[in-house]
This record gives sequence, structure tokens and C-alpha cells, in this order.
Amino acid sequence: MMINVSRRSLLATGMFGAGALALPGLAPAQTVLTARGFTHSVASGEPGPDEMLLWTRYVPASGDSARLKLELSETPDFARVAAGGETITGPWRDWTAKVTVTGLKPARDYHFRFVAADGTMSPVGRTRTLPDDRASRFRAAIFSCSNIGFGFFNAYAHAAARDDLDLWIHLGDYFYEYANGTYPSLQEVVASRLPQPRTEIIHLADYRLRYASYRADPDLQALHARLPMIASMDDHESANNSWEGGAQNHDPASEGEWIARRAAAIQAWREWMPVSDEPWKAYDIGRLATLFRTDTRLAGRSQSPELADMLRGPDPMRALAAYRDGAWHDPARTMLGSQQEAWLQHGLARSVTSGARWQIVGFGTIMGTMRVPPEVEGWIAQARPGAAGYIQAAVAVGKAGLPSDLDNWGGYPAARARFLDAAQAADANLVVLCGDSHNAWAFDLAQKGKPVGVEFAGQSVTSSGFESALTVDPATVARALVAASPELKWCDTSRRGYMALTITPDRVSNDWLFVDTVKTPNPAARVGHSATVERGRRQMA
Repeated sequence: MMINVSRRSLLATGMFGAGALALPGLAPAQTVLTARGFTHSVASGEPGPDEMLLWTRYVPASGDSARLKLELSETPDFARVAAGGETITGPWRDWTAKVTVTGLKPARDYHFRFVAADGTMSPVGRTRTLPDDRASRFRAAIFSCSNIGFGFFNAYAHAAARDDLDLWIHLGDYFYEYANGTYPSLQEVVASRLPQPRTEIIHLADYRLRYASYRADPDLQALHARLPMIASMDDHESANNSWEGGAQNHDPASEGEWIARRAAAIQAWREWMPVSDEPWKAYDIGRLATLFRTDTRLAGRSQSPELADMLRGPDPMRALAAYRDGAWHDPARTMLGSQQEAWLQHGLARSVTSGARWQIVGFGTIMGTMRVPPEVEGWIAQARPGAAGYIQAAVAVGKAGLPSDLDNWGGYPAARARFLDAAQAADANLVVLCGDSHNAWAFDLAQKGKPVGVEFAGQSVTSSGFESALTVDPATVARALVAASPELKWCDTSRRGYMALTITPDRVSNDWLFVDTVKTPNPAARVGHSATVERGRRQMA
């Protein structure tokens, strides 16, 4: 559980200390408030074949700045230090520390720790560099949508206990910005897992405190200390349905200018996450693949339409049809921005030319086209309380011939076409990875009548899916969605967990692992579905 203490007190006393929130039910609040030291374990990220970024957080007894020394070793006893570095941290960066080291060996495990000036040491973490051209296999775990109030991070715990993973990827919604009781409701909150601050996060201090609260979770700490991470934002790291100029969940009149909130979200992200300051980046996994990390929210995304505005008018179907025939196709509307589009286009071509066998692109939101089936209208009577309005909106969108979600790539068809055209022009062996929807999906992506690649979209760590709105049998829901959506080959709309992607020279396979529960601490999980794509086929086998 999370210890609920006042935000003002936490900020005044330098937050948490000595992992004080890392164990459920630990110590009275005052003990937490006066603690110092290494507060949130360690983490690693931004891997390369010869480099790694290492992270920790350290609050000295003085509450002032602190010098930290980093040590890496190939053995857990640190008998020989293979690499290291030093850094200074302080309140200007919320006492977080990041050091990037080079000169490492490819495909090699390293143990690492930070040492403070008084000799105290952080917990020991383990990380792994990316392979060189000799690699014949690589495996990554893929996560998204981890709302702490909905339950325990059992998916993280399961992945942290595995010994066959090289990397973990988080595709966004690492936390949620809402006030406690908003999503989930207070009645839905599991085991008093209420993050701080209790209010919606808007300012820099709020974002920092929300990270501190989430990062106190022991399962999340364990995964960070076990594997290197590649992370990208979706919307909830800033505000729901964010874009470059605002967000659905941002009111300038009461919450100030979006540019200030956006800057606060980005600063806290760069402080608290084991990430570089680059908004997008490519990672070479030997000659097996190039993995592209993108930003589909804050860098250049155009505003998505507000369905509510169209549906509340005197003639909703006419308004939807006008949008479908007009603004929906606007080539100026973009998910990535023209600079990132150009970077990704050139990156795909360079990856193919360099001999990489696969081009793997991570996006925050789903690319595959999904249509609302006619059966949905009959499901309204079986909707859970409060969900009927959402289902009615989905029915109207489907009748208008629009995709089911206009906040994902379905709302940006010209931008989607440009990306898929670039993949085809490069002759890429494309695998798209996505999160956001809370449910599990497998798509064959097509462009101009030809297969262009596959998409594996992952279920949430904890956030609720279709099952929270419908009492219809999930198998019935899945069959209807697949039948109505030609690109969709399989889906699961009711279970939580993560994906595990395996890359070999001639095949990429993906497992969807589902945890038994998120209501209690239980790391048990099992593969619920697997899909494979053979190199050169560009569609699932």
C-alpha cells in the first residue's frame, strides 16, 4: 500500500528516505518524513552496445547538494570496478542523479551501485548492454498503462523474476495525473493504493511527488533494478489526451497556461526516469533490429477532435459525416510533427540499408484500424453503470464510418499513410508496438492494398479495459471486433499483463502474458496468446 501523508510535509522535508515507502505498511508517517539517503533504489536505461545510463535518488542529511560516485562491475561483489563516474545532485533536480557511462562490453550483464560521500551505498542494480552484430536472439518485455489505484503491479513483478529478458520497454502512461477518486473511483481503489499528491497534478512539485509515490512501489523498483529500460511518454505523464498545444484534461482558466504544465511534466520525466533528454531516438540491436523510440504526444501532435462537441449538436450524424468527409483527411494534421516524421522516414531507410533484419517502432497509441461492430448497439442494455454514454458515442462513430478511437492513429489517416508509405518505400520489415488502450490486440497493417507490417498492441499493467464498461462475455466482444475490423486478427478485452517480444534474424514472435489478478499481490502470469511474423511476409503467420 501507499502511505498517505501530506504533500506539504513531504516537500518540506525532502520527500522519502532509505526506501521508506518501498515496503507495504512500513513505519508511521513521521519516520518517513524525516528519512534521508537513497530513497528510491536504482534504475538503468538508454542502453547501447557499449554504454548505459544509470539512475538513483539521494537526499543528504543536510538537505543540500550531494556528490555521488557510480561503480559498475561484472561481478556482484564489485571485486573489480569495470567503469564508473561521478555526479552532483541537489534540490534543483529533486535530488535525482543520472550518469551515462561508456566503454562497456556488448551483451554483457553489469552490476552497479552509487556511493555517497559518507560511504553509504545504494541498493545494487543489474543492467545489460545491447548486443553487437553477433546476436542471434533478443527478448524484451513491453508495458503500458500502470494506474496504481487499480491494483498491484504484478506484471512488473513477474517480469522482474524472469532470467530470459534483455530489456524492458514502457510505451506510456507510466502513471496517471488524476486526483485520487477520479480514475479509479474511491470505491474501485485496491488496498488503499492512493498516490500523492491527492489532487490532480499540475505544477512541477506535483509531478515530482507523483513520480516519488509510484516509484516507491516494490515491484516497480524491482524491475527498474533488474533490467535496462527504454521509455516513452503517452498522455497521462502530462494530462489526458494531450497534444502540443493543450490537453483534454487541462483547463487554462483554472490551471494556468498549458506551456507551463507541459514544461513541468517534461522536466519531472527527465529527472525521475532513466531517460536521455532526446525526445526520440533509435537503438541498434546488433544486426537483428533497429528499435525506434518516438514521441506521439507533446512534440508535434495536432489536436484530436472532441467527439462530445459533435455529438451534442442538433444533428450529430451530420456533424460526424462532415468531419469524416473533411477535416479527418487534413494532411496538415500530424501525430509526430514534420521533423520527427522526416527523422523516422530516414531512420527506416538507413536501418534497412545497414542490414538490420527488422525495423521495430514504438508508438504511444494504436495504429491498426478498428471499427465498431453493429452488435455494439445491442450491448448498451448490458453496459455497466455510467458506461452507456460511451457506448452510444461509439455506435454513432461506427455508423458514420469512422474508426472507433479518434485519439489514436485512426484520427490521423494522412499521417498514418505517410508513415506506412515510408516503411514500404524503405522495404522495411516493420513491427509496430503500441499501448494506450488497456487491451490486447494483434493487427496486420496494410497500405495501398499491400501488407506493410504487423502491430502488437499490449494490454495494461493495471488500468481497466472493456470489461469495466460491458457485462458482455469478452469472447463475444472479441469475435465482434475482429469480424468488423479487417486489419484486426486477434484481441483480448478483459485481462491485464504485459507482452514479451522475441527477435531472431528470420522471425519475430510476441507473447501476451496475462496475470491472474491485480487485486492482490500475486506475480503469477501465463501466456494467453502468441503471434509470429516471418521476415519478408509483413503479416502474421
